[in-house]
Amino acid sequence: MQGRAYIYRTACLLAPALIAAPTWANGDEPTATSALTPLETIAPTLNEPLTKVLRLQNQRDQRFSVPVMIDERGPFRFMIDTGSQATAVSREVSSALGLVHAGRVNLLGMASLKQVDMAAINRLTVGRHHIDDISAPVLERDNIGADGIIGLDALQDFRVLIDFRTPSMAMQDMRGVRRPDAGFEIVVRAQPKMGQLLITNALVEGIRTTVIIDTGAETSMANPVLRDKLRRKRESEIVTTDVNGVDLIGHVAVVRSLKLASLNISNVPLAFADSPVFAALGLAEKPALALGMQHLKLFNRVAIDFASNKLLFDVPKSAERTIPSF
Repeated sequence: MQGRAYIYRTACLLAPALIAAPTWANGDEPTATSALTPLETIAPTLNEPLTKVLRLQNQRDQRFSVPVMIDERGPFRFMIDTGSQATAVSREVSSALGLVHAGRVNLLGMASLKQVDMAAINRLTVGRHHIDDISAPVLERDNIGADGIIGLDALQDFRVLIDFRTPSMAMQDMRGVRRPDAGFEIVVRAQPKMGQLLITNALVEGIRTTVIIDTGAETSMANPVLRDKLRRKRESEIVTTDVNGVDLIGHVAVVRSLKLASLNISNVPLAFADSPVFAALGLAEKPALALGMQHLKLFNRVAIDFASNKLLFDVPKSAERTIPSF
């Protein structure tokens, strides 16, 4: 069908009191044998104390993954996903490791609600950081495009730093670091809600909009409330598939401006879809936008500091970067 763009493997989950924003993927999936190879180099790239740094693997879908050990086996390819409340594991990895069944939980996808199994993980290791006693929802690798997700439940004491110049991703413990905001041109105080950090004063064509930073999503997605306030006509159609294998139909439009703190971005392509994720965050009746890697990569660096409820941005000094289209 003309005007339709297909964007596959959208992941999003909500266990009781757990929520995740959209995750988009269409890259390669690893084999079970490669997932069980010995841990490779995890090289520090920052000279800050108490910093855990993971070199990025840049997938074809432009999302980043990092090596993770599960109960001292691996490495496995996980995404650090600030849009996902829960740390999750793929069914393939759970089966390969013989993880113990830990009950069932309601999982809210972009388009559906379904009960899924959970698996017990004794220890998940990310760099030098250990996360113990996790009950992780079990998802199909086809639907998340990775071996698993490192979610907000494992990130609350850390700063997640993405450096698009290197490229590299870091989980940083900022305790004891002097001048932790040094080097960032934009520092935004965020409102915490259900583990998320929300920017509540962004402007889309002058309309006040709540923004969620979603490192697990390549594409940015807005809710229909914002689309209606913009009076934007539907321009092209997209189809996304959630973690339950159910399709969600949305529409793509280009908005004239997005103002985030002191940064102005022009001619911004956005996907609009009526996802229950926004409602779960209390944003069903308010303009809202989940900002994915498509727009985050306009910055040199982005830091999501859960410990201090701050979002930090390092703006490139060169000319404006081009925003990738769909």
